[in-house]
Amino acid sequence: MSPARLSRRGLFGVLAASAAATAGCGGLPAERSGAPLTSRLTLPQPFTVPLPLPRTARPGADGTYELVQRPAQVEIIPGHRTEVWGYDGTFPGPTFDVRAGRPARVRIVNELPVPTTTHLHGGVTRPEFDGYPTHLVVPDSLTGRFHPVHGQHAGHGSAWKTSPGRFVHEYPLDQPAAMLWYHDHRMDFTAPQVYRGLAGMFLVRDDVEDALPLPRGARELPLLICDRAFESDGALRYPAVDPTLLGEPGVTGAHHQGVEGDVILVNGAPWPEAEVAAVRHRLRILNASNSRRLDLRLDPPPPTGSPFTQLGSDLGLLARPQHLDQVVLASAERADVVVDFGAYPVGTRVVLRNHLGAGRARDVMRFHVTRREADDSAVPAVLADVPTLSADQAVRSRRFDFRLSGPGPHGKKWMINGQPFDPGASLASPELGTTELWTLTSDFHHPVHVHLGHFQVLSRNGRTPRPSDAGWKDTVDVRPYEVVQLLVRFAGFRGRYMLHCHNLEHEDMAMMANIDVV
Repeated sequence: MSPARLSRRGLFGVLAASAAATAGCGGLPAERSGAPLTSRLTLPQPFTVPLPLPRTARPGADGTYELVQRPAQVEIIPGHRTEVWGYDGTFPGPTFDVRAGRPARVRIVNELPVPTTTHLHGGVTRPEFDGYPTHLVVPDSLTGRFHPVHGQHAGHGSAWKTSPGRFVHEYPLDQPAAMLWYHDHRMDFTAPQVYRGLAGMFLVRDDVEDALPLPRGARELPLLICDRAFESDGALRYPAVDPTLLGEPGVTGAHHQGVEGDVILVNGAPWPEAEVAAVRHRLRILNASNSRRLDLRLDPPPPTGSPFTQLGSDLGLLARPQHLDQVVLASAERADVVVDFGAYPVGTRVVLRNHLGAGRARDVMRFHVTRREADDSAVPAVLADVPTLSADQAVRSRRFDFRLSGPGPHGKKWMINGQPFDPGASLASPELGTTELWTLTSDFHHPVHVHLGHFQVLSRNGRTPRPSDAGWKDTVDVRPYEVVQLLVRFAGFRGRYMLHCHNLEHEDMAMMANIDVV
C-alpha cells in the first residue's frame, strides 16, 4: 500500500476520521496512554531509596558477552521480595558500554519457564539477529513440550523458528554513538515479559562523542524509567489472561489500552534519590514503560538557565544542543540531556516530576545537591555533523494508519491499515539505501517504532515538529488525531524487519506489520 502524499484537504479528512474513531478507545483522558493498575501493598515513601546503577556488561574470555535470562528474587519494595525475570537475574539487565565499529557478539541463554527473543532496539542489525518475534529461544525445560504455532497465527508455521536453550546475536555496531536498549520481543507476550524485567540499556560510543567536553564517569547517569504495580506479597501485578504466559495471550479488562502501574521505578528502584555534586550531569533517559508517557520537569527549576540541555535523541547526537523546559518521551523514546546542578545552592533537593502522571505516579526521582566540586565539562554550540533529510529525497510515499478496529479480544484489535499482524505478509518493501516519506495517522497514543529504518520527523499536522522530535529517531510519539510525517532512511541490510506500536499491550494485540527491505 503506497498512497501519495496527503493533500491539505486529505489531511483534515484523516484528522476528522481519527477523532471519530477515538470514541472506541474507552473514553480515556487525552493524555492517558493506558489503564491504571493499583498496587495491593503499602508503598514506600518516595526518595528514601538510593539510585542504583546497573552493572556494566563484560565480554567473556572468548570475546562474547553472555546474558543468562533467569528468575531471581530481588528487593524492589523495601521489606518485600519480588520475583523478576532478568538478564543475568537483574532488573534492569546489565548496561552495555561499547564502541561503534567494533562488532559485539551477545549470547542469550534462556533459563526462564517461557520462550524469549531479544531485540536490540535502534540497532542496525542483520534480520536473523534482530529479535524477530517468532524467532524464539526455547528453554531446555520446554523441550518437546512447547508448540509455538497457536491462535491467530496457526496458519503460518513457516514463520516460526526456534533455537534450543541459547542463541548468539551478532551486532555490527556500524552506526554513530547512541543510546540504544535491549528487551524481549516474543510474539504475543512482549508486554508481560518486559514487565517482568527483560530490559536493559545499550550505550554505543564513538570518537565524535569522545571529543566533546561532556560530563563523564560518575557524572553520567543512565536512567531507565518504567512503572509497575505490586501484589500484597511483593509480587509484580500484571493483568495477564494466562499468568504462565504459555497459553492464551492478552490482558484482562480495559488494560488492552495499555498498562500503567502506580509505582515509578528508576533503574529498578521506587522513586530513588541520587546525591549529586553542584556540577553538570549527563542524564541518559529511557522511557521503558509498557505504555506510560512522560513529561519530565525539574521542581524547582534552576534559578538561572534552562532546566535541560538536550544533546541527543533516540539514535545519537543532535547537530546543536537545544534548551528545554521539559523532556517529553513516549514508550521506548530516549533523551540525552545535561542538567547543571551548579545552578542550585548546595543542600537543594530537586524532584524530577512527570506532569502526565497522577498522584504518587507524578514523582519520578529526586536529586540532592550535596557539595561543590570543580567542573571542567561544557556543552559546545556544535555537537555533530548531522545531515538533514528533505522531502525531495523520498523515492516513495506510504501511509500507515494505527487504529482500534475489527473483531478480536474485547470486541476489537489494534491494527495497522485495518489489518492485524500477519507473519506471512508484508505491508511495505522499501529499497535498501533509499529514503521514503511515511504518513502516520492514529486514533490514540501510539509510539511507532521502525526496525532498521532510522528517520527524521518532517511535520505534525502539517506544522513544524516538536522539540521532542529532534534528531535521528527510531520511535515517534503519534498522538490522538495527529498526522505525523517521517522521512525514513533504510541502510544496512536487506531482509524482513518490523513496524509496530511500542505501547506493548497494543503490540501484543496485533499492532505490528512486516517490512521487507529489498
